Amino acid sequence: MTQSPDPTAPERGSGSRTAANGTTRSRTKPVRDPQTDPDRQDSDFPGVRLHIVTGKGGTGKTTVAASLALALASGGRKVLLCEVEDRQGIAQLFDVPPLPYEERKIATSPGGGDVYSLGIEPKAALLEYLDLFYHLGRAGKVLEKMGAVDFATTVAPGLRDVLLTGKVYEAARRRDQNGPIYDAVVLDAPPTGRIGRFLNVNEEVVDLAKVGPIRNQAGSIMTLLRSTQTVVHFVTVLEEMPVQETQDAVAELRGIGLSIGGLVVTMVREPLLPARSLAAAAKGRLPRQEVVAGLEAAGLAGRGGAASTSGAARVALLADGLIAEATEHALRVQLETEQRRDLAALGRPTYELPALPGGVDLGALYEFADRLHQQGMA
Repeated sequence: MTQSPDPTAPERGSGSRTAANGTTRSRTKPVRDPQTDPDRQDSDFPGVRLHIVTGKGGTGKTTVAASLALALASGGRKVLLCEVEDRQGIAQLFDVPPLPYEERKIATSPGGGDVYSLGIEPKAALLEYLDLFYHLGRAGKVLEKMGAVDFATTVAPGLRDVLLTGKVYEAARRRDQNGPIYDAVVLDAPPTGRIGRFLNVNEEVVDLAKVGPIRNQAGSIMTLLRSTQTVVHFVTVLEEMPVQETQDAVAELRGIGLSIGGLVVTMVREPLLPARSLAAAAKGRLPRQEVVAGLEAAGLAGRGGAASTSGAARVALLADGLIAEATEHALRVQLETEQRRDLAALGRPTYELPALPGGVDLGALYEFADRLHQQGMA
């Protein structure tokens, strides 16, 4: 049966980056020399080999997973980036063809490390499972032709999750004579709404199947997920619903004995006004005359100048618009400050990635990877 974790026990990477005033500003570490420190002992998660990344849809979960894989690979390491939702989001980010059910190199990290990718497809995973545990390779092909494999993986969502987590487990545990094949495995996992069921599905299998290879496999998977080699990272933005989902999912995973890693805040924008002006704007008390004077000084009254009727009207219209935008911006900053405090209460390291005006492309992934590296996540 599931055992709840000791609430007093420290999780991997414990130590918040949150200041006393409730804001989270990630520390900047000196860039490490990958040639002299290949094991990342100064990262927040030394010894972790399976990094599971989840988050509410639209928060940049896949982007963070890809950036984390690049960061972990720096310095000559070999990292596997897995996808289980069949959205081909990883292929789109790295601008490569759709991921097949095989491991292939998709990127080289600074310092010479390699990132491999794997799109885990339930049907292929079931055929592999039947061959591995029951030696039904040829019979499995027959079942596939009959449509039984598609039926099983579609009708039984629990079986689908068992197969997906099983393949991730196999990749994380695979070894040769020199040790683990991959230095780390990053899983772009399902969103927060179903992450608990996804990661705990093998516990249900353990309870149902008391003996046999299925029970043994499920038990081994749960042992890895609850071990010191695994953490679950959460991706969020500073909005009420994503932060609330993060809080709920963190509580759920802690309840089933899984360790929480870091909290990655994406699409972060710095305040455009100094603190004093933000406070005044939030209360609707920005000095309108100062705004008008500033617009006039900038020559925005038009050809007639501020003394003309048209110029005065133009400046007044601009001033009203700017004050309204400033108030909206100040209220947004207040909300983000509140959300930062809620995240800080979770007691996990927090990392921030900025909003990029041009969107996320391959270059942005490398920039994000460097930021995560310097902030200590990898």
